[in-house]
Amino acid sequence: MRFEGNWNVRDSRHGEINALFSELDREGPADELQVDMSNVGSWDTSLLIVVARAEEWCRRHHVNFLRESLPSNVASLLAISEEVPERKTGRETKKSSSILAGLGRLTIGAGEGIRTAFEFTGETVLSFGRILRGKAAFDWRMFWLTMQECSAQALPIVGMISFLTGLIFAFVGAIQLRQFGAGIYVANLVAVAMAREMGAIMTGIIMAGRTGAAFAAQIGSMKVSEEIDALETLAISPMDFLVSPRLLALSFMMPLLVLYSDLVGILGGAFVGLSFLGISWTQYWNQTIGSMGLVDIATGLVKGAIFGVIVAMAGCERGMKCGNNAASVGNAATSAVVLGITWIVASDAIIDVIQEVLNL
Repeated sequence: MRFEGNWNVRDSRHGEINALFSELDREGPADELQVDMSNVGSWDTSLLIVVARAEEWCRRHHVNFLRESLPSNVASLLAISEEVPERKTGRETKKSSSILAGLGRLTIGAGEGIRTAFEFTGETVLSFGRILRGKAAFDWRMFWLTMQECSAQALPIVGMISFLTGLIFAFVGAIQLRQFGAGIYVANLVAVAMAREMGAIMTGIIMAGRTGAAFAAQIGSMKVSEEIDALETLAISPMDFLVSPRLLALSFMMPLLVLYSDLVGILGGAFVGLSFLGISWTQYWNQTIGSMGLVDIATGLVKGAIFGVIVAMAGCERGMKCGNNAASVGNAATSAVVLGITWIVASDAIIDVIQEVLNL
């Protein structure tokens, strides 16, 4: 096979290349194929592509391709192209699979995720057992720092979202209730909704996006920098030193944040009632107190504590299972947020069903 002239991308020679391989197919298999590039002028990767196609043709037809006949610079570039991992391992060839095979992989992945979650939960329980016995390296500095981040520093965003949530509920309720002259019952709607459901859910979602992602990123960064391996080398359990302080701090502060969210949400509803419905503050307050009992408040606080445990465990578990590169840290933070919000909504539905069965 003799090449002559210039072989550049801008000089289209597709017709010659196709004619070349057509001629090779007509001549049939031979013992070997030698390349002559003594009369080639300027060239670029288009020449390498033709040579690679010729070598692939020889491989398919069991013909010996004499690579030693190539110029040294061409042969070295071909060798470099073959060092790509996809070329060596064959990962670039995607095998087609059936729907059942894909469903099976998803099922196996889900089962592995459930197994990992139960394993992490068990390790957390064992860690709390060591803390109660005084045999754990508990990081009190991290505990107080996390409490600060989950309390005073979280109040502005929780307050803003809760106020807007109460505002929206009041507007939605007012649209329907004013048709029956029952606009005053907007206070009942906002109070019960914030105390039983929306205060805890909105606070949990906010903390999942704010604190859960931070937990995953912090622990994931420590995993990448091998700080967790250093703790294990020093016989310090990462569960005791990293996970338990965060879990305790967030589970303690979440009920307080939920209570704060309830109050601010009720104020948002009161703003609508006083400004647009003509309800006096005394009327709104009496309706709120009369519609909301201790069971409603306790339900929201219990949900808040459960959501705090979910957010902390999702963030810490994703961080502990993080890979060893920078991209894995971002993936862990994203996964922690999605996992935390999913389990918050699912657990809220489960709690509501239990309450309905027990008539609470």
